[in-house]
Amino acid sequence: MTVLSLKNTLLFLLIVMCSCGSKSQESEDCCPEENPKPQITPIPAANKTEAYLPLLEGKRVAVVANQTSGINDGKIYLIRATDTVTGDTIFNKRTERTHLVDSLLARGVNIVKVFAPEHGFRGRADAGESVKDGVDTKTGLALLSLHGKHRKPMPEQLTDVDIIVFDIQDVGVRFYTYISTMSLVMEAAAEAGIPIIVLDRPNPNGHYIDGPTMLAEHTSFLGMHTVPLVYGMTIGEYALMVNGEGWLKDGVKADLTVIQNTYYNHRSKYVLPVRPSPNLPNATAVNLYPSLGLLEGTNLNAGRGTDYQFQLLGSPYLPQEKYTYQYTPQPNFGSKYPKHQDTDCNGLFLGQEPYLSMVDLQWIVQAYRNHTKKDEFFNTANFTTHAGTPLLQQQIQQGLSAEEIRASWQPEIEAFKKIRAKYLLYEE
Repeated sequence: MTVLSLKNTLLFLLIVMCSCGSKSQESEDCCPEENPKPQITPIPAANKTEAYLPLLEGKRVAVVANQTSGINDGKIYLIRATDTVTGDTIFNKRTERTHLVDSLLARGVNIVKVFAPEHGFRGRADAGESVKDGVDTKTGLALLSLHGKHRKPMPEQLTDVDIIVFDIQDVGVRFYTYISTMSLVMEAAAEAGIPIIVLDRPNPNGHYIDGPTMLAEHTSFLGMHTVPLVYGMTIGEYALMVNGEGWLKDGVKADLTVIQNTYYNHRSKYVLPVRPSPNLPNATAVNLYPSLGLLEGTNLNAGRGTDYQFQLLGSPYLPQEKYTYQYTPQPNFGSKYPKHQDTDCNGLFLGQEPYLSMVDLQWIVQAYRNHTKKDEFFNTANFTTHAGTPLLQQQIQQGLSAEEIRASWQPEIEAFKKIRAKYLLYEE
């Protein structure tokens, strides 16, 4: 196992951040004329080409990637726009991006195939939707799905591969399946004796640890390891933990290299340049996802079938006098069959909630108390799969408060922190 240390060889980027009172979903709007507060923007490891290109020379390379696998070319420019609410002029920062696969090919790297996770190589498939093998029309490369017939590369798919590069943006939540895909790819690489490089990326939810800890008997593709719901690690740190703790099948160890982010620590606020999956369209949804993702195992709709995925909740069985936001889920990008499709829902719009640094249970606890069909509230098997334990459903049904439930998580969280500490690459 090799961990390449931070190099200060990339261009130092300072981005002036300030508030314009804008209600735009862009959280990086810039007003040059107002009290600039410089802060360093984290740079994903994919941009550190000098750190990993030498490892690919003369090798047949497989890449595990999706739409988030981009390299910035360093050019930053501002787009002048008008805020639709206030009428103010705002300046939205943009950075030109090139897909990792296109970048490597342009540099002469011999890519022989691409593996794609849930949602596919271009990130357009629904959650849980099976993705088929195919060919990338732009490059002609074979696309092999890791969310279809197989979720782990088959031995015969690796016979013409010398090294694997993994570069996918995670959001730091246990049931978000990209870490499961990474673990299975590491496992396949270890079994085949093939080195694997993980290009690290900042974790937008890397600033805290919270939620129930997965029980071993409930592990699945929605949670393969006994970690809290929010684990506070980058995907590179997570890879080191999985490898170091012997969590791969039969305790095999991958020949793992992690290329680190630049200018990142666990306090960094990082806004993803592209949506990591169809139903996480912006920074607000990403921040709310650890809390609202639990609703997937309930009768509640969490915004699928609307333009506010994971920014609202609703159900036909919530009282309108308390849940005053009305909407009707319809099929759309990322949700062909949304929960309560074509049915009027009473709900809450959460898109203006303060930035969270915990799993907020208030919404699910209150919704259960107010739901008029409590016997239909939980899809028990699915909820337990997401929560990682049957205890959370029992606590909600027993009427425990959100604070009482969160307090019950702390012993397992403290135990996990001791394991996590061994693999951190960045300051907290």
